[in-house]
Amino acid sequence: MKAGDPGAVLKRERVRDHILGLMESLRPGDAIPSERALCAELQVSRPTLRAAVDELVAAGLLVREHGRGMFVAPEKITQELVPDHRTMAVPPASGVWTSRLLEFTTIAAGARVGRKLRLSPAAEVVYVARLRLVDGSPMAIEHLHIPAGLVPALTARELEAGDLYEHLHDRHGVRVSEAAQTMEPTVVSQAEAKILGVPHLSPALLFERLTYDTDGRAVEYVHSLYRGDRYRIVTRLTLGVPAPDEHAAPTGPIPGMPPGAFPPREAVVVTARGDVHDER
Repeated sequence: MKAGDPGAVLKRERVRDHILGLMESLRPGDAIPSERALCAELQVSRPTLRAAVDELVAAGLLVREHGRGMFVAPEKITQELVPDHRTMAVPPASGVWTSRLLEFTTIAAGARVGRKLRLSPAAEVVYVARLRLVDGSPMAIEHLHIPAGLVPALTARELEAGDLYEHLHDRHGVRVSEAAQTMEPTVVSQAEAKILGVPHLSPALLFERLTYDTDGRAVEYVHSLYRGDRYRIVTRLTLGVPAPDEHAAPTGPIPGMPPGAFPPREAVVVTARGDVHDER
C-alpha cells in the first residue's frame, strides 16, 4: 500500500464522518444524498460507501427505505446519569412515556422468579407484560412479576395510566425503598422485533431489576428490553469532587426505569456498581 493511499477502514471512516457532518444540518426524517452522489463526491466505491452506511443504520442514526433512499433516523431517547457528590442524580428520560398492556394475569411464580421474590415456586404472582412507548413510538417491553398477595386489587388501568409505584403506595400500601438493577447488551427475538417494530436480532439493552419495600421484602421483579437503536445512556463523570453531602437527594428515574419509577418522596441513589439504594 502506497503512502497516502488510505486503506478500506480509513476510507469507510472518512465516508462515515462525511455523512455525520451532513446530518448535523438535517433533521430527523430528512433525506441524505443518494449512494451514487456520495460515491462521486467522495471518490469511493459503492461497497465502501454501503459498509459505512450499514454501520450508521445499525447504530440507529440512519434509516434505509427500499426504493426511496436514506434518511436521518429519529433522535434517540436519552437517559443521563449526572454525578451529585457521591450520588448519581438521574433526570427523567426524554419524551412522553405511556404504556400499553400486552398481558395481565396471575400465575405460579416458578423456581426462578420464586427465588428472586423469596417465594415458593407454587406461590401466585401477578404477571404483567406491557409495551412502553415514547411519544407514541414503541421503546421497550417490560415483564413485571409482583407477589399476588401484595396487590389483590391491582387493575389494568393502574398498569396503563399514571405511575405504577405511586399506585402501589397509594392504593396497595406497598412503599418501595430500594432496588438492585443490572444492564447488559442483547438482541431481540422475532416476537420482540414484531412488537417493537425493529428487524429480528436488532441490538437491545436488557435491564433486570429487583425492588424491595421499606420492610426489606422483595416486592417486584422486572426484566425489560429496550431498543438499542433508540435508547442510550449518557454518564457524566467529574474528578476532584469535594466532600459529599451524605443527604444529597437526586431526582428522576434510573436507567431502565421510565419516568416516575420511584415516588418523588423517595430519593434514589445509584452507586458506582450500578446498585440502587434509598437515601433518607
